Amino acid sequence: MKNIIAVLLLFSVGFLWSQNSKPSLAFDAVEIVRKDIPYDAKELFVFTFKNKTKKSVVVQSVQTSCGCTTADKPANPIGKKQKGQISVSYDTKRVGEFVKSITVTTDIGEPVVLTIRGNVLPEKP
Repeated sequence: MKNIIAVLLLFSVGFLWSQNSKPSLAFDAVEIVRKDIPYDAKELFVFTFKNKTKKSVVVQSVQTSCGCTTADKPANPIGKKQKGQISVSYDTKRVGEFVKSITVTTDIGEPVVLTIRGNVLPEKP
């Protein structure tokens, strides 16, 4: 009898852990690619998402891979089944190809890594 209870407890813990290890936000896309970005352009890379949990989610941090990239996180919790966005800006005074990552951490579930990729054109004379 003790073995059965131990096995059931083990499966319950495993099930609960697997439920919490999934990302809480479902992003429309995890990568945005832009080719031929004009020099010094002010365009944002905007990642939209939906809270797929049954409770509010707080975006705790949005960390970029370098100082040439900045990101804005939602100021308020995202209600259940509600939508939100992460806006990312890249320093387009840096000519050439780039690939940058943005890690989104919430109070529920695993972090999500977003990617921006593109090519900044040289300044026009």
